[in-house]
Parts: sequence; C-alpha cells; structure tokens
Amino acid sequence: MHHRKRILVTGGSGFLGSHLCKRLLDEGMDVICVDNFYSGSRDTVLDLLKNPHFELIRHDITLPLYVEVDEIYNLACPASPIHYQENPIHTIKACLLGSLNMLGLAKRLRCKIFQASTSEVYGDPEQSPQKESYWGNVNPNGIRSCYDEGKRCAESLFFSFHRENNIAIKVGRIFNTYGPNMHPKDGRVVSNFIVQALTNKPITIYGDGSQTRSFCYVDDLIECMIRFMQTDASVTGPINMGNPGEFTILSLAQTIIRLSNSSSTITYLPLPGDDPKQRKPDITLAKTLLSWTPTVPLEEGLTKTIRYFAKLLNI
Repeated sequence: MHHRKRILVTGGSGFLGSHLCKRLLDEGMDVICVDNFYSGSRDTVLDLLKNPHFELIRHDITLPLYVEVDEIYNLACPASPIHYQENPIHTIKACLLGSLNMLGLAKRLRCKIFQASTSEVYGDPEQSPQKESYWGNVNPNGIRSCYDEGKRCAESLFFSFHRENNIAIKVGRIFNTYGPNMHPKDGRVVSNFIVQALTNKPITIYGDGSQTRSFCYVDDLIECMIRFMQTDASVTGPINMGNPGEFTILSLAQTIIRLSNSSSTITYLPLPGDDPKQRKPDITLAKTLLSWTPTVPLEEGLTKTIRYFAKLLNI
C-alpha cells in the first residue's frame, strides 16, 4: 500500500496556511491542520473538512503537541500588524514557544520542518532590494518588535536546532503576499484598499503614498514553499520568498479603484511608527536553488482577490 505523507501545518486555517493545506491535499498528502483561531478562521478550511485526508485540531502551539507526521510547516503566528500588535506578548510566545515546541517535535520525529519567517526581519532596510545576507535594521523595542524580533529569534532557534541536533530546517522569509482568504480586517494594505474600494469608501494612504511594496500572489508563494521543502537537507535557507515587482502604495490604490470599478477617493493620513519605506526581495537564491520565479502579474492576482472579497462582502 502506498504510504501517504502526513504533513502538519500549524496556523493552517490562516491566509497562507489554508492555501497550503489545499495544495498539499491536491498533491495526495494527509494533512493535519493545527490552529487556535486567534487570527485564523475555520471558514477558510470549511470546504477541506469534507476531505477524509484532512484533520483539523484546535490547539495553541505555545503548548506542546504530540502527533506523528513526516513533515512540518510552522506558519502559526499572527502576521498582520493589527493582529500581532493587539496582543504583543502572545505574538512573542507564538514565535518563541511555538518554534521551540515544533522544533522539539521535529527532533523527536527526525522530520524536516519549514519555518515561515518574514521580510520583517530586515526591519526598515537600509539597502534595497534586501538580500538574505543583510542583517537588517530593526528597532528592538518598537511597537512592531514583538513580531520582528520574535521572528528573528525564531530563526536563531531554528539554526541552533539545526547545528546542535542536525534537524533538517527550511527557513523562508516571506514578503508581502496577497490573495483570496485574506482577512478583511487584517489591516494589510491590499485587503484594506480592496474593502474600501468595493464599499466606495475613501481609500486611506499613510504618508504620501510614495513608499513601495512588492506583492506576491499566494499561489506563487505556496509553490515556492513546496519546492523549498523538496530540496535536500543541505538547503536550509534563509531564502527570500516574494515578488520583486515594486509598486508605490499610491499606484496600488489607483489600480484597485480601477479594477473594482469603484468611486472611492484617496485620503492621506500620517505614517505609523516604524513603517518601512521600502520592501523588495532579492530572489536570486530562490531562482537558483529552487528554480522558482513568481508568474502571476499584479493585475491578474488583484482581480482574483477583488472577486473573493466581493463575494465575502455580498457585493
């Protein structure tokens, strides 16, 4: 009998996690999705519950978890500023205790483990685009530090476990990603703009809109994760995962207004603390080690995302 791989996805009902679970099921895996629903929702995986190879466990990974699996994807952590600043101590716990518990599990099972790290480890970067060799420019006690430093420390834990216990780790630094299943109130720029545009409310831009972001469509990012996981143990990362196409926040707002046939106007508000002026990945490593490059153009991805939100908001 063919052995189906059993994959554990923590944070599996979140935005990225729900897409990853679906993709793994499509590839013939057994998937155990673990989530405490702090910022995720059961709704994103409801259609997967019909699949006999999918299992959903309500659990907070700051507490130990005992399951038998072949691979682990550790995505559990509130990832949008609104969610991770709402309860900063819990965010740090998710990064540190969560990583410790999952690494302990990987050590016991001798299985490979993927860590969803973040472009936030670069802070407000003094070089652009950001290469993996760049150590970053992070405020250790600012309002975003619970997440930035939590994720930096998690990387340190992963590499310590790798060096000390020879755990096969994969550390991916995820840049801005968007697509269906984003939370409408997560405060991220794409979901904010789309919800505002669909309801014809003013689109709020912080600062003058000249700050840039790079946006990767979710399907592209999941493909990158899966390819990374398939590499041999010598490829640990960190590897930047994202789309280097750079857009100003103002041009993003204008594109979303056009694509959603919105009558929204644009209003400008002061910039929040520690908000990076630039965020753009150097993806040379992903291209060379994983033969991966993003393929979905911004307008195509935005159109799919707008369609998802229109359905969600009954518009």
